Amino acid sequence: MSTTNAPAGASAQAAVHSGESRRTRAFHAYFFSDGVRTAQTLLGLIWLLDGGLQFQSFMYSRGFIDMITGTGLGQPGWLASSIDWGARIAGNNLSLWNTLFALTQVVIGLGLLYRPAVKHALLLSFGWALFVWWFGEGLGMLFMNTAQPLTGAPGCVVYLLVGLIIWPNGKPGGLLGIRGTRVMWASLWLLMACLWLLQFSSSANAIHDTINAAPSGMSWLSSLQDGAASVTKGNGLIFALIFAALSAVIGIGVGFNRYAKQLLILAAAISVLYWLVGQGFGGIFQGGATDPNTAPLFVLMAFVIYQLVPYELQTTLRTEPRPA
Repeated sequence: MSTTNAPAGASAQAAVHSGESRRTRAFHAYFFSDGVRTAQTLLGLIWLLDGGLQFQSFMYSRGFIDMITGTGLGQPGWLASSIDWGARIAGNNLSLWNTLFALTQVVIGLGLLYRPAVKHALLLSFGWALFVWWFGEGLGMLFMNTAQPLTGAPGCVVYLLVGLIIWPNGKPGGLLGIRGTRVMWASLWLLMACLWLLQFSSSANAIHDTINAAPSGMSWLSSLQDGAASVTKGNGLIFALIFAALSAVIGIGVGFNRYAKQLLILAAAISVLYWLVGQGFGGIFQGGATDPNTAPLFVLMAFVIYQLVPYELQTTLRTEPRPA
């Protein structure tokens, strides 16, 4: 009996494995078929995380409104008044507005995961990112000269920049193209180099104080932050100059396609460092966070541009004249 049933059992098991393999391949082809689709999927997951965080009980409390109005303190009059106006409207019916805020981000995330809706989701994300950047982040504090790359500057406008380069039009670099993507990356990192040189980031204890104020929520992360704070104490200018120089090299090198892959890896590593010691994973393990901050977006952007380097080389080779 066992000898007779063995082939049948083996065939059934092979059929099960074959079905699982087909489902795995289909899953991979749908969500991770290439670099751009992988980036769309990862960005969609980040948006879903943002939406989930927005449903926290804290976001339905007065503390959320106070957090918004706090971004208007010290801002130019036109910006501060608009932030206060938005906070008043949201505060009048916070349950309704915050639920809409959360659902908007969930819809964006689901749209990015559902391939036919990617363009619509990206368009919605552009408008929402600008809305949050203005009313929720005070334009990344850029007009207060208090924006720090260590804490996530220039802010959630990076969502928009990532969306532009993963737009599904079949062209490398999406809506920006290869050259536009390189210019955008260079401009972004040169901006961060300049932010490192501001007094708010380069004073003796600026980095030390920023790390001490970073969220945590986990003992090992707190220990890491304490160690980083002790190293930078009194040495803020030295570290600011180092990170400003690294930011400039990363921006210019990738912009001119010189050692681009190596510099993109370095950019991702620096972004992870910022995420750990300066952003504390965006505070998502401490409570009250609205998003994981911008470091994951910088890593995602570096991943997408890393895929574009071969395209740039191919374009260069095609345009070089053939020798006689």
